[in-house]
Order: sequence, then C-alpha cells, then structure tokens
Amino acid sequence: MNVLHIPYGSPMIDLCNALRLEGIHATSCHFYSNRYNFKPDLNLHLDSFASNLREEKIKEFINQALDKYDIFHFHFGATFLPDKSDLEILKRAGKKMVVHHHGSDVRMLSKAAQLNPYVRVKPGWPEEKILTDLSVLSSYIDHAFVQDFELEGYIKDFYKEVHVVPHAINPDQFQPSYPEAKSSPLIVHAPTLRDLKGTEFILDAVKELEQSGLSFDFKLIEGLTYQETQNLLSKADIVIDQLRIGASGYISTEAMAYGKPVICYIRPDLVDKYPSGFPIVNANPDTITAVLRNLISQPDSWKELGKHGRSYVERNHSTAKVGASYIEVYKKL
Repeated sequence: MNVLHIPYGSPMIDLCNALRLEGIHATSCHFYSNRYNFKPDLNLHLDSFASNLREEKIKEFINQALDKYDIFHFHFGATFLPDKSDLEILKRAGKKMVVHHHGSDVRMLSKAAQLNPYVRVKPGWPEEKILTDLSVLSSYIDHAFVQDFELEGYIKDFYKEVHVVPHAINPDQFQPSYPEAKSSPLIVHAPTLRDLKGTEFILDAVKELEQSGLSFDFKLIEGLTYQETQNLLSKADIVIDQLRIGASGYISTEAMAYGKPVICYIRPDLVDKYPSGFPIVNANPDTITAVLRNLISQPDSWKELGKHGRSYVERNHSTAKVGASYIEVYKKL
C-alpha cells in the first residue's frame, strides 16, 4: 500500500511518520517551500519556477505519481490542480482517494457563529469557495478525515463517511519537562494568526495581571521556525493555545506532550466529546484574565496538569493508535 500525501502542512509529515511505523509506505509531499522549515519527504519547490511553468511541473508529477501510488490523501481540501480537474484523472486511473480537512478550509462563519460567539475565520476562505470545494471533492471522494468534532459539523452533510481521528504525535520525540512550582513562571503563546487565535485578549490579560503585581514572564512566539517554537514550548511552564475557535489545536497537543498545562477555549457543547481525562484548562476571551490569574496562583497544580496532559497524548495521539485508525479506513477504499 503506497500512499501519497499532498500538498502542504506539518500534520501530513507527522501522519506519514506514524503510518510508516505501522508498515505503510507513506510519502509526504509539499508543493512549495515554507518559512517554518518543515521537512516533508518530498518538496517540489514550485516557487523556484516561473508561475506559468508550475502547472506543467505538477502535471509531470501527477504522471509519475500515477505509476507509484495506490492511494492519494489530500490535505486542507487541496488537490494537485487549483480547479481539481486532477480528480477525474485519478478516478479514471482507478486510484483511491481520501481528503483531510484541518480547519479554515471548511470552517464557515455562518455555521460556526451559531454555536460560538467568539469565532473568527481565516481571510481568504470565503464560504462560497468552501462550499464549492466541498461539493467537488465529495463528488469524487467518499471518505473524509478531521481531527475533532468542531470540524465534523461543517462537512458531515457532504461526505458518505467522516472520520474524526486526532492528529498523530510520537511521544518519544517530545521529552517531557514538567513545570515545578516557582515564583515567576514562563507563559508562552504561539499564534499563527492573532485574530484567529484571540491573541489580543491574551495580551490584554497579560497587561492587566502584570499591572496587578502578579509575577510571571510572557513570551509571544511569532515568526520562528518549527524547531525554535518547539524549543520554547519545551521550556514553558504554562502554554496558551487559542481563545476563539472552540477546539484544541496542534499547539495544545504538542505542549501536553512536553508535559505543560495548557489553556485553550473548548466550545461547551464539545467538551464531553473529547476522550476521558482531557486536561485542557478552558478559557474564552471573557474569562482568560481570571483563568490565567488562577492558574499562575496555583503553582502546585502545574506539574499534575502536565502529567495528565502527557498521559492524555500517549493514550489518544500516539502514532500506533492514530496510524491504525487511518489504515482501517484505507482498507475500506
């Protein structure tokens, strides 16, 4: 079973690593270079070619891939070509396909706002585009993956089967460093987009708590490589993920793997859908100041929360468990 994952994103890299550990020949391929210095198995580096040559290069790659791969696993709702005409080519060739949605590629504000007053959506993903993409993809593809039930709600009416599978992490690659009680903890926040993550509310909370005399260090992680970000996460005492989306993200999982207490907004109707022992400290834009103050003021709880988080990741995000879930679906195709 040879599986090709395209066309960008760090999740596919982690997933391919997990699948290979389970005996699947999985290849992660990025089409463009990236500022985070992610390391996929292949990179076409299309940005090094003139724009009028890029589609030709992709079509050359499609022809090569047709001979080599049995299953095509698309991420972020993208396929080989912008108009998704490659789906017909793959179908005629008898290839099997799945699609993997990760967030902004399906999060529609009209639906999200009905359950979440804090939500924002990423610019560049208007609902018309999302609906068009979902309609085209689901006309060729029966099986879709998402990482949580917040995302499931946007696509469940399109695909024949939607599989909610947490993203894969190899705990062995994250050395836990549980925070010890101290007078001035290091708090970090790593937004990809400030508005999407509610960063302004975190900065306001930090300012208010500093002015109140509470002692702590705060680091806003922006513009760094993936490895630099990981280094700071491993040194943190408390990690704040996001306050708007309503579900935990990759930063939450990686921080828990490092054994850190994590603050993140989980939509109330989704809390019980997470596996038992979910240790996230829940906060939204209205409560972040009080929640952060309370957590800083209880240093004896940090280590215990960190241990619960590490255990949660080992139980629910391990490469063996997550990889097996994908393989089960692959075998259905």
